[in-house]
Amino acid sequence: MSSSSSRNAFVDGKHKTDLLTDDLSSRCCKPTPSSSITSPPPPKGLLVATPVEEGEYPVVMLLHGYLLYNSFYSHLMLHVSSHGFIVIAPQLYSIAGPDTMDEIKSTAEIIDWLSVGLNHFLPPQVTPNLSKFALSGHSRGGKTAFSVALKKLGYSSDLKISALIGIDPVDGTGKGKQTPPPVLTYEPNSFELDKMHVLVIGSGLGELARNPLFPPCAPPGVNHREFFRECQGPAWHFVAKDYGHLDMLDDDTKGIRGKSSYCLCKNGEERRPMRRFVGGIVVSFLMAYLEGDDGELVKIKDGCHEGLPVEIQEFEVKK
Repeated sequence: MSSSSSRNAFVDGKHKTDLLTDDLSSRCCKPTPSSSITSPPPPKGLLVATPVEEGEYPVVMLLHGYLLYNSFYSHLMLHVSSHGFIVIAPQLYSIAGPDTMDEIKSTAEIIDWLSVGLNHFLPPQVTPNLSKFALSGHSRGGKTAFSVALKKLGYSSDLKISALIGIDPVDGTGKGKQTPPPVLTYEPNSFELDKMHVLVIGSGLGELARNPLFPPCAPPGVNHREFFRECQGPAWHFVAKDYGHLDMLDDDTKGIRGKSSYCLCKNGEERRPMRRFVGGIVVSFLMAYLEGDDGELVKIKDGCHEGLPVEIQEFEVKK
């Protein structure tokens, strides 16, 4: 693994990017110039951030948090994509109860679709490299990502998940109050992920209640700390001080759900630093484990990265 990176993962990368939505009638259901076969539409609606220059790029799937829209993550997606990644965010549901079984099933179906449909969704000069595939998720989406990686529904595919990322993952409203199917076992190092590289990001304010009327958005006992505790190595854990559970979302999140994202959780002073932090940590991790360049990750680990937009409250690594 090389440590020669000269990039700054916490700012936009060198690639120009575009944000694509799934106009199924025009993007996913017509024959390509090189084939008369109609490609199948994705099982769920997609938002995709992609580099626009000709090339082959690793693929990252991002699963949204509870009752959030994939569009709320557009700036985070574009940040990661600008460093040379195709970022796919499905809209798993509009309304959902506590059970996550349907989300797990839908995520598995979308992963299976990637090998037959994603190439037709992208600009013709852009090629997805599915041998370098990372699965990530925020909040309840983080739980879903871990569920799929742990094969909670017996899911298996020829498409290997090379890296797993939990962005402030949450498995319920408290210990003993996990949403079905439960992911956490409360046994250290119990996650059998076959040496999959894992990143867990936490928010320092996520486990604090905004006020007496609202519970914490990432409660103790079901949040990032327990997820990391149950990971085997190689695994990384970073916690951002003074930022909240939803602070990696876009500044302008529209509609009732978008406005409520500012009201339900204890938040930091502004979102941009946390969004840059999450994007930069994700890019650094992906560069290390998908592209073989650990320069940024080493600088962060050693405390000598001059571009950190937030203070790191906690850091742990399992080799």
